[in-house]
Amino acid sequence: MDHAALSVVVIAKNEEKRLPECLQSVAFANEIILLDDNSTDRTVEIAKQFGAKVFQRTMDNEGRHRNYAINLATQDWILTLDADERVTPELAEDMRRVCQKKDDPHVAYDMAMKQFIGSEWIQGAGYYPAHRTKMFRRGRFSYKEEEVHPPCQYNGTVGLLRGDLLHFTSPSLEDWIRKFNRETSLEAKKWVRDGRKIGPWRAIRKAFSRFLKYYFQRDGIRHGYTGFLMCFFHFAYQIITYAKYRELKNQSTAK
Repeated sequence: MDHAALSVVVIAKNEEKRLPECLQSVAFANEIILLDDNSTDRTVEIAKQFGAKVFQRTMDNEGRHRNYAINLATQDWILTLDADERVTPELAEDMRRVCQKKDDPHVAYDMAMKQFIGSEWIQGAGYYPAHRTKMFRRGRFSYKEEEVHPPCQYNGTVGLLRGDLLHFTSPSLEDWIRKFNRETSLEAKKWVRDGRKIGPWRAIRKAFSRFLKYYFQRDGIRHGYTGFLMCFFHFAYQIITYAKYRELKNQSTAK
């Protein structure tokens, strides 16, 4: 099989269960790099079995960690993945097409993400297609050094690939809620660090605005209980983050 001029960069920590399917889905790439965050299971061993180059680094800041990872790549194009993501055959074929072009006009590519909690595909409330920029030219792309959901930084046009990227975000709703708790904690710390001035009524207004947006404009209403639940989490993200932000501010004032 001819390999594409593509570096696949995977961020992982204790992902022995999900990593094999992730790496199998990108076997067409010229280079696979795993940046491991001090795993204590078989993550590194599995990565080497797939021919991956393994590097070690403790994650201190998500954006900084991802930038470190993509700077290890050597191919013209880079695809960044987490261990819970899978490239579908249709998406892989379109990635091959891009890598073979000599005059591609774009600096990066978006792709549709198909997200799952357990075996349930989350379609409404903005969760599909939920385009993400995951493939880009080496040296032309970076992440802002933020602790959670770091935004992309690049200059140039962005194309759209055909096919879906499967994202098995959590094996269960319970696990998803644990991630939700972690991310709201990181978001609250970012608000404090950035010096944001946020009061309770602003947080409540934004929470209701997000719920209405995702429930009505983004079709959460068409997906029954699951759609409502996902919209509720959009609402709760703002409220819970604000509560944690307020607690951090009070702790800082008390010192």
